[in-house]
Amino acid sequence: MNRLRPVIPLFTTIRTVVNTAHRMVYPFLGIFTESLGVSLPMISLALTARSTAGAFGPFLGLIGDSRGRKTGMLLGLSFLVVGMSSVALWPSFATFTLALVLVMLGRCVFDPSLAAYLGDRVPYGRRGLVLALIELSWSLSFIIGVPLVGLLIARRGWMAPFPVLAGLGLLSILALWILIPKDPAPEDGRPGAVQYFKSVLGSSAAVYAISVGILVSASNEVINLVFGLWLSDSFGLKIAALGAASAVIGISELSGESLVAALVDRLGKPRAVAMGILANCLAALALPVLGTSLPGSLFGLFLFYLSFEFTLVSSIPMMTELLPAARATVLSYNIAGHSLGKALAALFSTQLYTLAKLPKFPLDGIQANVLAVTLLDLLALLALQIMRRKAPHA
Repeated sequence: MNRLRPVIPLFTTIRTVVNTAHRMVYPFLGIFTESLGVSLPMISLALTARSTAGAFGPFLGLIGDSRGRKTGMLLGLSFLVVGMSSVALWPSFATFTLALVLVMLGRCVFDPSLAAYLGDRVPYGRRGLVLALIELSWSLSFIIGVPLVGLLIARRGWMAPFPVLAGLGLLSILALWILIPKDPAPEDGRPGAVQYFKSVLGSSAAVYAISVGILVSASNEVINLVFGLWLSDSFGLKIAALGAASAVIGISELSGESLVAALVDRLGKPRAVAMGILANCLAALALPVLGTSLPGSLFGLFLFYLSFEFTLVSSIPMMTELLPAARATVLSYNIAGHSLGKALAALFSTQLYTLAKLPKFPLDGIQANVLAVTLLDLLALLALQIMRRKAPHA
């Protein structure tokens, strides 16, 4: 554990770079659309391609198990460097789309390999703290990384972030190459890819845990896709309200990750996840009540995103202990599960919100979406309880 202390800030910094490359698209979507000379539907296709790439997570994440943790991390960063460099060298819509896809694929192999590396070396009783410190990179990318990207774009144009992120990716590869010990030589009889897949799908505890991730991500996306519409419809302050909401989301994510670092090891991982899901459900139910004013709405969103982030980050150390021999594969399935949950929610969340505007519909405003969140969260709690019975050691 003591030997890891110097590299924990390094891991957090590297993941901040990776997450910045992933998250920078959203606030600057209009700039990228205009600069590339394409329509918004075309940019949406690029984002769809990125989301689809997330479904390949299990195929890439197992590299951290079959080829070694360091190999997986270096490969993931290599995807990022190639993607960012392609736009820097040949700026076009095609290379922009390629960059989005490669960054997603890089996250699919880097994140599980890193979490598995830490899971191998950090005792389970301290693992929640360490993984929460690494997970701060998600909120830091939105609070620090994305604003810096904005400064680069404002001063040097839309292409400016891409060579910078490519260079930071190369520096990250060099740092890991020097500081992280070489992966041990493969042992005779090490399972192949098919065996890793089978071990995860054959574990009912792992399947129920992945189901929890699908359900909580779906419940989050049910609000995520409509809160902008809700704020706009309710207060007519689209730009100001959405700008404030973005800041609220970044602060709530940081708060949730900090709470995990402070509490998850003391509470126990499954109990912390259960508390987070319940808090998320209550925060959703409070949205229509708090939503009578803009400050109340933003406070409600703060509670909603804080509780979701607390749930999500608390689940990561729990996942690392379900199948220690296939940690990276389990975590890659978990990432794919979160992508699946978001994709499923996208099918009905906006439709629910639109239905609520019909004169004879019994619910109005955001109430229909809140009802869907409640149902999904309760199903997640049920799946978590079953998982706890299947894996009492988690």
